[in-house]
Amino acid sequence: MASHIVGYPRMGPKRELKFALESFWDKKSSAEDLQKVAADLRSAIWKQMADAGIKYIPSNTFSYYDQVLDATSMLGAVPPRYGWNGGEIRFDTYFSMARGNASVPAMEMTKWFDTNYHFIVPELGPDVNFSYASHKAVDEYKEAKSLGVDTVPVLVGPVSYLLLSKPAKGVEKTFSVLSLLPKILPIYKEVISELKAAGASWIQFDEPTLVLDLDSHQLQAFTAAYADLESALSGLNVLIDTYFADLTTEAYKTLVGLKGVTAYGLDLVRGTQTIDLVKAGFPEGKYLFAGVVDGRNIWANDLASSLSTLQRLEDIVGKDKLVVSTSCSLLHTAVDLVNETKLDDEIKSWLAFAAQKVVEVNALAKALAGQKDEAFFAANAAAQASRKSSPRVTNEAVQKAAAALKGSDHRRATNVSARLDAQQKKLNLPVLPTTTIGSFPQTLELRRVRREFKANKISEDNYIKAIKEEIKKVVDLQEELDIDVLVHGEPERNDMVEYFGEQLSGFAFTVNGWVQSYGSRCVKPPIIYGDVSRPKPMTVFWSSTAQSMTQRPMKGMLTGPVTILNWSFVRNDQPRFETCYQIALAIKDEVEDLEKAGINVIQIDEAALREGLPLRKSEHAFYLKWAVHSFRITNCGVQDTTQVCISPYSFHFSYSLLSHH
Repeated sequence: MASHIVGYPRMGPKRELKFALESFWDKKSSAEDLQKVAADLRSAIWKQMADAGIKYIPSNTFSYYDQVLDATSMLGAVPPRYGWNGGEIRFDTYFSMARGNASVPAMEMTKWFDTNYHFIVPELGPDVNFSYASHKAVDEYKEAKSLGVDTVPVLVGPVSYLLLSKPAKGVEKTFSVLSLLPKILPIYKEVISELKAAGASWIQFDEPTLVLDLDSHQLQAFTAAYADLESALSGLNVLIDTYFADLTTEAYKTLVGLKGVTAYGLDLVRGTQTIDLVKAGFPEGKYLFAGVVDGRNIWANDLASSLSTLQRLEDIVGKDKLVVSTSCSLLHTAVDLVNETKLDDEIKSWLAFAAQKVVEVNALAKALAGQKDEAFFAANAAAQASRKSSPRVTNEAVQKAAAALKGSDHRRATNVSARLDAQQKKLNLPVLPTTTIGSFPQTLELRRVRREFKANKISEDNYIKAIKEEIKKVVDLQEELDIDVLVHGEPERNDMVEYFGEQLSGFAFTVNGWVQSYGSRCVKPPIIYGDVSRPKPMTVFWSSTAQSMTQRPMKGMLTGPVTILNWSFVRNDQPRFETCYQIALAIKDEVEDLEKAGINVIQIDEAALREGLPLRKSEHAFYLKWAVHSFRITNCGVQDTTQVCISPYSFHFSYSLLSHH
């Protein structure tokens, strides 16, 4: 029985690539230095998978910035403003597209489906002259082969590449990017030819857009593309990988009907209904790469349950045609649990980062082949049982409070106009009041103070004094500028989610659980492992301290439940909306305590309130419903004179959500 990994994190277990990139960008190191760090990371990843027993090891999933930008480079689709004159694309052009330069801005960045990773959006039009301008995929295959590792080169599929693109500036918005398919397929053929010549026996095309709501014209593009590529792919085993959701019946039929394709990779963690499609009909003689190990979250796999699923699939597709895989790239998980020295043993036993998921994949493959590691499976079963029974996970009071929520808890008692009148009488603001979004710059000195307090190098009294001094500076500045509604600047906060998670029950935090967000930007998501509650006020002291420094209204600043949820690793043993309601109830307690402390303007930041979070229209309706309820729960108990506002300030926001609040 074989095993496969869709993709792997590229930052390194201790963010080695991040630091190498930033050193290079700051001109503190050379291109050769950066390339050496990258080569060492790739070599270590390939060796790690080979040592674990993975048969189908991916290459070209490494990127210096983003895999879609890599595809743009491969196709030579460089916007004219970057002054590229042809030839192999080098770092100067590549990083200018990613980050901009002194004279031109970067290309647009947006979310990779409903993950917290961001990709660089290709800018295309009818006049783009495509050319084979980056040989990275072939070079990395050869690099791995020279190290004794035969890999599966991975390419962003041609149709998904186009569907994820946008019309370039000056091009009509109605321009069909799919009309460019005949222009990019010759480049793909060149890449395929070189990979075959280099000795590749497998190739993987990632076509994640197959899980979206696609019309017949878009689905036909997949059929046309792979029919065109069929002869070029002859002699290769071809894997088409999809992930992040179920396939529709129409998309599944399109996928399994593609010409020249040997294998299909399916997300069976989030795509639970896809299993029914496989049961209803799977093409004879084809491989199923079954994504049963979660690539999106950090929970240890329930090996017994996954093995049962695989055994059922084995009866359908055949013993020799089933490959155990991850549900998607492990890019979205932290790298290695070994580096977590401060997590307690119980919670640690419930987790698996990317390195551990590689081991899980191979353990399942061996078990299917009759070589089950009984000790490994027993330890996993014990950890699963521990998590289910741990009193740290379940809080009866929280469960009852969430279950007791009624429709009236999702609405303020009075209408908007009555509340606005009451708030105006209380606050006496001008017709167009001014304020700021909230946080002021986190200076090096401020970070030093927080760091030293956390390390017990300065006393609590000295810490409070330093923070108060910073707040006073911010208040004085805003009064000098004649701002109507002030903020305290949030000098006491590290991260808008981490700060609150550290004060809520049910959260755990890692030391090195970094995940790439974009480029060199990494985040360390909290882990929500249990029922969420608020043991004590979180922001009241600092907000009321700031309010005492001015006669003007001081805003209370909170992070909203949807953002806390979506920017964390969320427990997978209950529906996400239930966890979101629990967080909303905790924020509700904070809102009411702020009000009691004399804070009558409260801002709830929902930076995760963006377009594109749900994958499909059907999911969007459900998301809309529980997101709106969560927002309403947070402020349903305050007085009419207290003004609570939602701030969706990052990227494009979903107006449909905002307008329902």
